[in-house]
Amino acid sequence: MKKIFFVFSLVIGLILSTNAIIHMNLMYSNANYKPNNVLGYATQIIIFSLIYFGVRHFRNNQLNGKISFLRAFKVGALICFLASTVYVVLGLSYYYLFAPDFLDVLSECMIKNSPVDKVEATTAQMTNFKEMYKNPLFAIFVSYMEVMPTGIIVALVSALIVKKK
Repeated sequence: MKKIFFVFSLVIGLILSTNAIIHMNLMYSNANYKPNNVLGYATQIIIFSLIYFGVRHFRNNQLNGKISFLRAFKVGALICFLASTVYVVLGLSYYYLFAPDFLDVLSECMIKNSPVDKVEATTAQMTNFKEMYKNPLFAIFVSYMEVMPTGIIVALVSALIVKKK
């Protein structure tokens, strides 16, 4: 049973981390990089859709094909949490070890892509964010919040689909 959680969580976490590291490197290498939130969230939904397969595998192989909505949601949420933890550990490790100036690159990108009338506000916001990000607990919290809400929604939908009495 535990193997299911760890395998699906590790796979999802590794894919999420790889995706984030690729986008970090794109920001470094492409001065004209423009973030796309719709594409980012769509990618997360696709990656987290593996939760469905984890819950279904658990239902079919551990519970003889029957699972309640609540239990399916718990399984999906646990996979989401463990995958998010892998993402946080790998992402912050990469940040601290290989890209400690990433927030400067991100700030520059955000300011450059801001509407002209919002450049000053974006500059102030990014300066404040960089200061708060110096606190490791804040960095951990922000990293979890980048992916966990999407994963929880996918776990909820997966539980609705997989439940079987």
